[in-house]
Amino acid sequence: MKAAIFEGVGKPLRIGESGMPEPADDEVLLSVAACGICGSDLHMTEDPATFGLSEGFVLGHEFAGEILRCGSAVTGLRPGDRVAVAPMRGCGRCESCRRGEPAWCPDMRLIGGGYAEFATVAARQCRLLPNDLPTAEGALAEPVAVGLHAVMRSGLKPGDNVLVLGAGPIGLLVAFWARRLGARHVVVADLNRHQEERALAVGATGFALSGSGLADEVEGLMGGLPDIVFECVGKRGLIDFACRLVRVHGTVVGVGLCVGGDEWDPFAALSKEIQVVFAAFFSMAEFATALEALGPGKFRPQALVTGRIGFGEVPETFEALRRRTTQCKVLIAADAA
Repeated sequence: MKAAIFEGVGKPLRIGESGMPEPADDEVLLSVAACGICGSDLHMTEDPATFGLSEGFVLGHEFAGEILRCGSAVTGLRPGDRVAVAPMRGCGRCESCRRGEPAWCPDMRLIGGGYAEFATVAARQCRLLPNDLPTAEGALAEPVAVGLHAVMRSGLKPGDNVLVLGAGPIGLLVAFWARRLGARHVVVADLNRHQEERALAVGATGFALSGSGLADEVEGLMGGLPDIVFECVGKRGLIDFACRLVRVHGTVVGVGLCVGGDEWDPFAALSKEIQVVFAAFFSMAEFATALEALGPGKFRPQALVTGRIGFGEVPETFEALRRRTTQCKVLIAADAA
């Protein structure tokens, strides 16, 4: 089968042939309809040792497809079913897995495989797509669920004012859920304005440029300081920055993937009695809710999709995304080949 293969640090992905996967007893074989390129994939290829990435690995954890074959122990799914895949693979037996929280299973591993024509996944990682949702759009369920989990972790209440630092896909999906779940004001801040229209399309009520004047601009847009600040960039110093922006007794949520350590002054958090929490992954219940959110509505996560590419365009597009571009969410789609 055709796949985009990791060759090593500093090297572009290679399009080549990979062996056809065979499903184990508890697995299904999927024909991949679409897979999103995630910022985490970029991080992994820059620091493969941290993520256990080796040469020859096939990336891709945001994917959906059609079941071609089921293992002998699979029940509840059959060939022809269209499914979205939750990429956290737990043991399926521990307390966390039984609660529908495989992300916190002691044996959890984050799978790849979506940058290929076919993939095998455990049946318990799959959820059926709604009848009216195109299969390729099911690839958005994973990042939409990440955004939902972050908002759940924040304890957001209707009427809260929210500031989101970072207008990448996860930041915009946090804004989507904050507005959907009752936030009064949702302001997205970024270094550039090229995602402003997209932020408003998914529910943000305002957009601001990050910098030394951000606090004043946000206060003007909201009529006060934010109750909750989501850090969705993952750069050093931004948790500290968020603590200085949030109101007294407010909440800061760390969502961005900051690899290699950080520096912050806890006095700002202590003096304002800020609650600082972190969010990663999601539960299977949140994954199911994310699938429902991809249906009709005033604000739709599909607005994030800025490109659909075939395999031939993957290496060039992947390298371009390492730099700041105007792209938001790019899907590797079977029908774009």
